[in-house]
Amino acid sequence: MQHRKIAFIGAGNMANAIIAGLVAHGYPASMITVCSPTPVRRDKMAQQYGIISTNDNLTAAQQAEVIVLAVKPQMMKEVCEPLQQLDNLDNKLILTIAAGIPADRYNDYFAHPLHLVRIMPNTPSLVGKGVSGLFAQSNVTEDDKQFTQQLMESVGSTTWCTEEKEINNIIAVTGSSPAYLFLFMEAMQQKAEQLGYDEKQARELVLNAIEGSVALAKSQGDTAFSTLREQVTSKGGTTAMALEQFYNGNLPQTVAKAMQSAIDRAEEMEKLF
Repeated sequence: MQHRKIAFIGAGNMANAIIAGLVAHGYPASMITVCSPTPVRRDKMAQQYGIISTNDNLTAAQQAEVIVLAVKPQMMKEVCEPLQQLDNLDNKLILTIAAGIPADRYNDYFAHPLHLVRIMPNTPSLVGKGVSGLFAQSNVTEDDKQFTQQLMESVGSTTWCTEEKEINNIIAVTGSSPAYLFLFMEAMQQKAEQLGYDEKQARELVLNAIEGSVALAKSQGDTAFSTLREQVTSKGGTTAMALEQFYNGNLPQTVAKAMQSAIDRAEEMEKLF
């Protein structure tokens, strides 16, 4: 992987995850700066990873070759507008991990056309198992795209979107999906506790069942999930009776509606910022 000076504007969980992944893969800590107005999180990251910590966004961005915008969407305009003072934006790669802000909007925030890639990661990036959707503006070079891909592969896998609207689909399929699974796991744990298992034991049973199921699915190559489900389900057996309740509750349709709601909300957010 190429080594470029990177400035992270924002010191939240996702910035922390990406920095941790980079350093773990041998990226020089001295080439990474994290910026935040409050020192608590950024100084902890500096101590943990050996990176540079500062509250001076402008200086850090000026010195960087890559700027990673890692702040909440509602803060993005406020954070970006002071960076209009940068005198070498043409030579910088801008990466943003915020949902709901179209790529062209950043040109307005910076009052300058940018070389920008939108990134939609998910929270398993915190443990190196993330999935990130990537969309590059047409003026982004292949070299910059390769750098971005390698950067995000330090925390998981990546997939490129050919059209920007596909980023919203990625949000529904991978960005929000950990919450779907956690809700399902929460419901399973609650029922397990009702059956008499204590909280710790119930949690462990659910975690192990989910982990084992994922491992089994991965071991079966391209076997369809429907086939794997059928292999577990004996006609008239206990699993069949359980699945009948899910179908009676329209689980497949509910999942589809939930994912579409995530897409719809992402599209709404594009009009807010």
